[in-house]
Amino acid sequence: MSEEKLTIKMTPPPVRRVITGHSADKKAVVVADSVASIVKAKEHSASTTIWSSLSIPVEVEGEGFTVDPATRYPGSGAPANGVRLMVMDLEPGAKGNMHRTNTVDLVTCLEGEIEMLLPDSSVRLKAGEILVQQSTIHAWTNPGKVRARLAITLIDAVPLVEGFPPARGG
Repeated sequence: MSEEKLTIKMTPPPVRRVITGHSADKKAVVVADSVASIVKAKEHSASTTIWSSLSIPVEVEGEGFTVDPATRYPGSGAPANGVRLMVMDLEPGAKGNMHRTNTVDLVTCLEGEIEMLLPDSSVRLKAGEILVQQSTIHAWTNPGKVRARLAITLIDAVPLVEGFPPARGG
């Protein structure tokens, strides 16, 4: 009988998601106020999709939305010609794999401390600090003693030319 390793996936703290829109009489209103439910968890990290759009400029519906924007794009990165907002949580000691996406990522460290590893260097961010990541190969690690939380907006970008490491999914 073979032994299987049980992997317990991280359970991140909930993310409250508030989305505004318009009522039938064209007044500004809150159309959604609930805990974000699209969570992809791994052993030491998790990502929660908050919102996405399959196109830029974004088409805003006249009254709220007919499809939950978080469900429009199930992949990592951003949809082609689109944008995705996510929250990423990493437990202390978590270390991701080197990867690259064809996106420009606007990263805000919300809690804890995070380190972005590049092939020959690294940069640390503390809560309140911002990084713009332009399709570079990188990995995330949490060198701290508390959970780290990032808000990341991923914007589809024109693929880099020949000679760069391949992008995830591409």
